[in-house]
Amino acid sequence: MGKPTGFMEFKRLDRHYAPVAQRLQDFHEFVIPLAESELSTQGARCMDCGIPFCHQGCPVNNLIPDWNDLVYHGLWCEALDVLHSTNNFPEVTGRICPAPCQESCTLNIQDMPVTIKTIECAIVDKGWEQGWIKPEIAEHKSGKKVAVVGSGPAGMACSQQLARAGHDVVLFEKEPRIGGLMRFGIPDYKLDKSLLERREQQMRAEGVDFRANTHIGTDISASQLLEEYDAVVLSGGSEQPRDLEVPGRDLDGIYFAMDFLKANTKWVQGIHGEEQIISAKGKHVVVIGGGDTGSDCIGTSTRHGAASVTQIEILPQPPEHEDKGLTWPDWPNKMRTSTSQEEGCARMWSVATKNFVDDGNGNLKGVECVKVEWNKDESGNWQMSEVEGSEFDLRADIVTLAMGFLHPVHEGMLEQLGVEKDGRGNVQGTTEGDKAYYTSVDKLFAAGDMRRGQSLVVWAIREGRQCARSVDQYLMGYTDLPR
Repeated sequence: MGKPTGFMEFKRLDRHYAPVAQRLQDFHEFVIPLAESELSTQGARCMDCGIPFCHQGCPVNNLIPDWNDLVYHGLWCEALDVLHSTNNFPEVTGRICPAPCQESCTLNIQDMPVTIKTIECAIVDKGWEQGWIKPEIAEHKSGKKVAVVGSGPAGMACSQQLARAGHDVVLFEKEPRIGGLMRFGIPDYKLDKSLLERREQQMRAEGVDFRANTHIGTDISASQLLEEYDAVVLSGGSEQPRDLEVPGRDLDGIYFAMDFLKANTKWVQGIHGEEQIISAKGKHVVVIGGGDTGSDCIGTSTRHGAASVTQIEILPQPPEHEDKGLTWPDWPNKMRTSTSQEEGCARMWSVATKNFVDDGNGNLKGVECVKVEWNKDESGNWQMSEVEGSEFDLRADIVTLAMGFLHPVHEGMLEQLGVEKDGRGNVQGTTEGDKAYYTSVDKLFAAGDMRRGQSLVVWAIREGRQCARSVDQYLMGYTDLPR
């Protein structure tokens, strides 16, 4: 694939970013794409691997060498067809996926992987620009009705696949607009929401009936869906956040990260006024949690004009570089710095929160912290202990808790359905065999974070597609949908 000697002839190039001072002025995307000629050259770097490990790294099993080769030869429309054969929304994954495929690239053994994510994004963006992406309307209707609950990436992918198979699909969303976590959880500077609106228009033309502002379990009972539809898919998110029960937790100024982010994204998108923002302007912000959600809190706070932003993580600082012999082609634990962290924040590792400090009026004014260390016990399990005498204070007017999510919300819909859950509190279901994505309730299916737990958008797309195949098989006795 590509040019056999391309990886030796051409240097690795990737997209770059607008200057920090410029991009902090608004919530617009700030990635500067490569020129078409540069993308062709980057496609040429894709090696003719005996085993393309990028396939293993990509949860949707993108045919990466194939579309790299097509881009190298200037066959962009054909590359788009190959890309869409495995991924319904590559404009999303091309922007926000952490790109495990690149970590699996053979050239990553020398830290110079093919810029897969950049090429993927360029293919689909060109497809929209050229008008190549059109509704794919089913030639025949099945007469079967399917309800999909939750319009995140799993629900949207599942709905699109089922509509293209000829089923009548109704996609329910409790929020005022479609997209789930992609819409309100991810800041607009990382993902312009017009991209979701384009896909929504395409899917409407394909026959998907979107019903926003409809909370299943509250506005409509879950049992009603099972009565009215031939199949029901649960594709909501893992929305129960992990809390931090330390003294002072009830002080004003402490927020779950997703509450903080949603308030901002809804303002940016014009759903409510500025009075409903949780504003960090002029305030000292502490973000507890070192992952992507915490990073989004940093970028949002910086754009508000925060006086300072500090991110603390209870785990140790990762190594600067992984040991390729131990990790490749798997996803490695190594030091990563997001664009939001680059824009300005203090990062601290091996830090635990002991107490939130009251200003005397019920408002947050600081965080009491302690350094911790991690050591293995006699059984080989990691154990955390506090470092004696290492206590310190951080000034804080706002704290965001970005420590991940436990499982889907159980109250309401899931309780009404009486569906079985796994040991982590997710909806019980398997991904293999004749009963893939089935739940314990007849004609009820589950996919995405609701089934597998908190995960990546690309995993949600994979599960939505595979779940659609299982639903189609259940309804028709056979299926032509791809696995």
